[in-house]
Amino acid sequence: MDVVRVCSELVKIKSENPPGDTTETAQYITSLLDTLGIRSDITEGAPGRCNVISREQNRMLMLSGHMDVVLAMDDGWDIPPYAGAVDDTYVHGRGSTDMKGGCAAILTAVERAVNDCGEIPVALAFVCDEEGSGRYGTRYLIEKLLIHPCDVLIAEPTPAFAPSVGQKGVCRFEVEFTGIPGHASLFPMVGNSAIVQAYSFLTWIDELHNRVYPQSASLERLIKHSIAITNEQGDCEFTPLFRQIMYNPGLISGGERVNIVAQKCYLTIDMRLPWGCNCDDILEEIYAHLPAAVMVTPFLKTDASLTTPESFLVQSTCKAISSVYNVVSEPIVQWAASDSWVLRKAGFRAIEYGPGELCGLHGLNERVRIDQLRSAEEIYYRLIRQYREKYGF
Repeated sequence: MDVVRVCSELVKIKSENPPGDTTETAQYITSLLDTLGIRSDITEGAPGRCNVISREQNRMLMLSGHMDVVLAMDDGWDIPPYAGAVDDTYVHGRGSTDMKGGCAAILTAVERAVNDCGEIPVALAFVCDEEGSGRYGTRYLIEKLLIHPCDVLIAEPTPAFAPSVGQKGVCRFEVEFTGIPGHASLFPMVGNSAIVQAYSFLTWIDELHNRVYPQSASLERLIKHSIAITNEQGDCEFTPLFRQIMYNPGLISGGERVNIVAQKCYLTIDMRLPWGCNCDDILEEIYAHLPAAVMVTPFLKTDASLTTPESFLVQSTCKAISSVYNVVSEPIVQWAASDSWVLRKAGFRAIEYGPGELCGLHGLNERVRIDQLRSAEEIYYRLIRQYREKYGF
């Protein structure tokens, strides 16, 4: 197998989420695993929501990636998003960075390791629904006991020289505001607008954002290194991402007519919580701030998580990166979230490392560098060899 060809072929297989159907992608991956003599199964968290897992799961290391991608319309793309176009430098298309490039590198690294070593101490999991709730992918596999706690590398795109060992927490909730309707010509003297209530609440949320959460000495070192690495990726100042609450009022709907003071307004917020910030404590503070009549409904809660940098998984990954790139690799933490927190919560030691252009995530003209694909394959291959040397086979 060639990592460039496999990446291109995966990009050509449409697996947008929504709707989240990964059937064809899963069939393609199982066909490749069959050629390696690796027995695998396709299991559905829901109709069409397919996951691929190797049958031998009692292994010290799991390599994992998600098969679903975010939506892409043809408008605005220089090359159609599902053409899987390849030039001298890049594989182009939706999912090339997030994260079919990583999946391709796993598959070709495993092929090399099997050809060189025979049986290898590695389990595999290619999942659906990472770009959705995760309910039908990694969470489903954990709930059904189809995968078991071990060391896990997820091939999510990261900076080339640094694996990610931690992610901020996530708190998502809906707020329902109830106002007192009235004639628009009398407001604000008459009536109580639910939309204005929502606006006032967002102003207060911005005060939460301005808090800076102190960290332990070891985590502060990780954060400083993460800031330095992240600032190299773009023109923004990313320091607040790691020590402050970030929030996004992603959905809002309200009002009945333009000439009626709004009786209802619904606001859905995504908050990302730094280390030292507890999700339940933040929700309690929100409850205390809002009137009793306002309904708050959380639907995703998890605190920031971390896999210890001293673990064999982290040290071995850094060693492989250092040897391939001739640098000193040190781990970082991230401001976003992935399946890592779900795995850590279930007892797995999870990290992320993979190829891709971070500035192109979920955007137009997504692409992945060919040299990064080949380097990631080599790093995964060396990691497998290190686990084989330590744990035997």
